[in-house]
Amino acid sequence: MAIIFLIFIIFLLLRIPIAFVLGIVSIIYIVVSNNLGLLNTAPQRLFSGLQNYGLLAIPLFMLAGELMNSGGITTRLVNFAKSFVGHFRGGLAYVNVIANTFLASIIGSAAAQIAMMSKVMVPAMEKEGYKKEFSTATTATAGLLGPIIPPSMLFIIYSVGSGASIGAMFMAGIIPGILFALAIIGLIAYIGYKEKWETHEKTPWNERGKSLVYVLPALLVPAIMILGIVTGAFTPTESAAIANVIAIIVGFFMYKELKVKDIPSIIVNTVTSTATVTMLIGMASLFGWVLAFEQIPQYIAESMTAFTDNKFIFLLLVNIFLLIVGMFLDGIAALIILVPIFMPILPLYGVDPIHFGVIICINLTIGLLTPPVGSGLFIASSIAKVSLEKLTRSLWPFLVASFIVLLILTYFEQLTLYIPSLISK
Repeated sequence: MAIIFLIFIIFLLLRIPIAFVLGIVSIIYIVVSNNLGLLNTAPQRLFSGLQNYGLLAIPLFMLAGELMNSGGITTRLVNFAKSFVGHFRGGLAYVNVIANTFLASIIGSAAAQIAMMSKVMVPAMEKEGYKKEFSTATTATAGLLGPIIPPSMLFIIYSVGSGASIGAMFMAGIIPGILFALAIIGLIAYIGYKEKWETHEKTPWNERGKSLVYVLPALLVPAIMILGIVTGAFTPTESAAIANVIAIIVGFFMYKELKVKDIPSIIVNTVTSTATVTMLIGMASLFGWVLAFEQIPQYIAESMTAFTDNKFIFLLLVNIFLLIVGMFLDGIAALIILVPIFMPILPLYGVDPIHFGVIICINLTIGLLTPPVGSGLFIASSIAKVSLEKLTRSLWPFLVASFIVLLILTYFEQLTLYIPSLISK
């Protein structure tokens, strides 16, 4: 098994797509270990890994995000945030974070959000005199809000693997998402004060009112979705379908920026993104099956329980382990592989599955911006045309702030469980 893990690391360093790495390594293990009988059931395992109703929410939320973006939501969110905070020192950096926060409640994917906002915000910030590497670092870090604020693709996949409620996971992400946004804003305020950035003229209140009116239809999607889940009017998967209906109405009839000619490209983008995620989920389930066959989960569980019986030390070890995993493995693949490992251990330490779900998803999300394999890092670098070295140097204060928020959420579990507990009453 050690040779298989070595091959796994080599493939990752060669930048082979993670879905192919997981599949190839799984087949190599089956052949090398002479368990050729497993090849007969491998296709069935690939298929069964995708047979879950909850996964239907992923393409639906992706489609809603494509519809809303083509319908002019991004521009209106940026203009709305700029009218209220653009006059402060570092105002456009605040706009970046606030726009990302709103956008996170629609897209649910960090990679897609980082790619989209890097095209919009980095040139705008650079035009106003911000350094390109700082603008890119701000955009990339704010893009991490995508998998934290509901709807979240990672939360859906965790819920499917763990049996936790998707609705409860969505609600548990609200306060952590707000804390992350506030931490990034606080860091920007400190940097702005230190660098003595200029302030700008305030936007008149009548202009602010207009921008609010323009952005309200865009905010209907997350508002109705969350309200429906909270009230029990529909499930998270059904809310994704409803979000698409609202997105079509808003794009076609309110903003009038969504055109019939846009629909084919929207569908192609959705299908491509869904196929990528689906393939990754299938291959990760196959790799997880191989790990289970070798009893790796049981070995890790026994090692952790033998090391400590203290809940807080356990959570600290988990955080360190997940941060290291996030440096090398895609978040979706890591979730599918690791959730079956940790779920049996949680009752031994009295850890709530919803709380743990938020911790593991945030850890793996931070991994998007950590070298050597962080996909968000490469996306932001390539779109903004900033070298990885410069971007990494600008990113480290944001990563430190992210780690601090992660520790706060780890040891104050009510920050994640408070809103779900209100709904369950």
